Formats: sequence, structure tokens, C-alpha cells
Amino acid sequence: RRLAGVAMTARSAELAANLRSVRGAIEAACDSAGRDPAGVTLVGITKTWPVEDVRALAGLGLTEFGENRHAELSEKAEQTAELALRWHFVGQLQANKARVVAGCASVVHSVDRQRLVEALSAAAVGHGRTIDALIQVSLDGDVSRGGAAPDEVGDLAAAIAAADGLRLAGVMAVPPLGADPSSSYQRLAAIAADLQATHPTATTISAGMSADITAAIQAGSTLVRVGTALLGGRAPLVG
Repeated sequence: RRLAGVAMTARSAELAANLRSVRGAIEAACDSAGRDPAGVTLVGITKTWPVEDVRALAGLGLTEFGENRHAELSEKAEQTAELALRWHFVGQLQANKARVVAGCASVVHSVDRQRLVEALSAAAVGHGRTIDALIQVSLDGDVSRGGAAPDEVGDLAAAIAAADGLRLAGVMAVPPLGADPSSSYQRLAAIAADLQATHPTATTISAGMSADITAAIQAGSTLVRVGTALLGGRAPLVG
């Protein structure tokens, strides 16, 4: 038990250092962009890492966490139910898994089709919850990576805004593989501006990961999804 305690102490120190570094990067990016760091939410992506890491980061003051698999999201949310955490689902979501996700996620980043809007709405109502829905926008047309085409955003936004149990919160995107993240995020910012013209409260722009936080924040991101820079690059599989 003494060895285990030493190991956990070392891991906690590593996570604390990583969290300071990430927060420092966010502050530096905001400073260079003339933005208030309070306007950028950090979501820790803990996929494949154990729930002990979630608890450690929560103890360091992080309250927003994300997963990209419904089963892992449900398990970790249940295991940390006594903590005041806000869970995000950031992966591609099958309509038949909407009920599981709606039971524990406060934010779903990957709404990209009408069928999923309907399934999430029904699931949210069934759980008696209201979920923030972000429209995932495809910037490269690669359907295997998920996302609605930019010209589909308006109709999808209207569907979400009219759906019970959902709140249209904004947009999300992942940069195309090999593309310049700055130009990709500028495109997303323009799409977000168009959306806000008709839906003024849809102010969230979920953009930026470990490698491109600065580019995302300079383009106007209000939420960054960080895994590797927080937890490390070699995650043990969980469950």
C-alpha cells in the first residue's frame, strides 16, 4: 500500500503540473488575442484513463470532463456522482445510444443529423433533463469523421432549437487531417457567427485540442477539449 501511495502521489503531481501548463497556454493564447481567459472553458478528455485521474483533476479544481465512448462516459459519471462535475460527450454518437448519453452528459458536441436530434430529444425528456447540443460541422466532407455540412447547419439548428429537452448551444469541429488548424478554425468561427445571427444564445465554439489550443483561441474558441497535454500520450485502456 505504501508503494501504491507513492505512485498515486507522483501521478497527482504530474497531473497538477500538466494542468498548470495547459491553463498557462490558454492564458497566453488569450493574452495574445486580447481575450479574457474566463471566456474559455477547459474540458479534460479522459478517454481510456482511469477514474482515479478524473478524481485527481477534480481535486485540482477541474470540473468539466469529456469522453468519446458512451459506455466509458456512463461508467465514469456514475463513479464520480458525488462530485460536482459536468460531463461532455465528444465522440460520434449512434442514435440508439442516445439514452445512455442523455442520462449523464450535460453537453453533446457531436449532433450532426436530424435523426440524432430526435433521439437525443426523446432521451433527454425521458430523463427529465435539458442537454446543451453543439452542431458538429464537417470542414472536409469526410463522412467517416462525422459532422454536418456547413450548408446543413441552419436547418439542423432550427431542429435543435425546436426540440424538447435540448438547448442549441453552438458549434464544434475537428480540423481536417493535415490542414492548417488556423484556417480551419477561422472557417468555423464564420459559421458560428452566421448561426448566432439567427440564434443569439448559441455562443459556444468547441474547437482546439492539445496541439492547436493557440490557433483555436485566436479564432474565437470558447471551449477547448484537451486530453494528451493533461493526461499524457500513452493511456492504458480502461474496461
